[in-house]
Amino acid sequence: MTASPDLRARGETLGATLPPLLAAADHLAQAVVLGDHGRRRAGLGDEFWQYRPAHAGDGARGIDWRRSARSDAHFVREREWQAAQSVALWVDPAASMRFSGAKDRPTKADRARLLALALAVLLLRGGERVGLAGGDIAPRSGRAQAERLALALAEDSAEDYGRPEVGGLPHHGRVVLISDFLGDLAGVEAALEAATARAARGVLLQVLDPAEEEFPFDGRTIFESMGGTLRHETRRAGDLRDRYLARLAERKARLAELAAASGWHVTTHHTGTAPQPALLWLYRALEAAL
Repeated sequence: MTASPDLRARGETLGATLPPLLAAADHLAQAVVLGDHGRRRAGLGDEFWQYRPAHAGDGARGIDWRRSARSDAHFVREREWQAAQSVALWVDPAASMRFSGAKDRPTKADRARLLALALAVLLLRGGERVGLAGGDIAPRSGRAQAERLALALAEDSAEDYGRPEVGGLPHHGRVVLISDFLGDLAGVEAALEAATARAARGVLLQVLDPAEEEFPFDGRTIFESMGGTLRHETRRAGDLRDRYLARLAERKARLAELAAASGWHVTTHHTGTAPQPALLWLYRALEAAL
């Protein structure tokens, strides 16, 4: 295993850019602040959150009589939810993720790992428990967990295409699957079924290189999988473009169907664009997955 020495530092740097982005997101500005991700809602805890009007079914012990005495209505003193959430990450380690269509672009693997680690840094700062799907690293809180995740995320697989690992998914937790999803989607379907069985919900982030979206190939071309197990040579690559793009569109539509059926969120991120919007999407999508 060869670990990227600056992976965690890059994750920290990217994570530090998130607060301004959150401030610009109207629907999160009132409910989410860095350090309290996923926790600022009514529930069990010690910290006062807000007063709300009493509803039918509220017991007399829940009424704040001092606040109620200042008006004609009864008010309940709500506390902020303090229970940490468990989040399981899976980043595709397969050979297909090592593809980059240009020297000035990161590989899909580098971008996926950066986003996953940056998200983990943010969640850990907020007191959440973060681990890896598959059970290799159980969800834990604390700064040291980010270092464990950084080392584990640097591992590569010799397989051409990855299959999500679903062992050890947290009950009622959240799951993040990051991949190019260019392999057999039966593995994704099985992962979503396993998560649903444990009442866990989450997000799918598809990471693609712009060349995989545009298919800028023409003339004589040799296509070879990153793992070297698949190879196809053609003298008229341009003739394959329409069929390829149609297949890619079908795959994206199938991913969307699987996500919708399980109550998950899905989007596609391109390595030719900045990582900050994808990180913000992950952060917000996890809120919606609660």
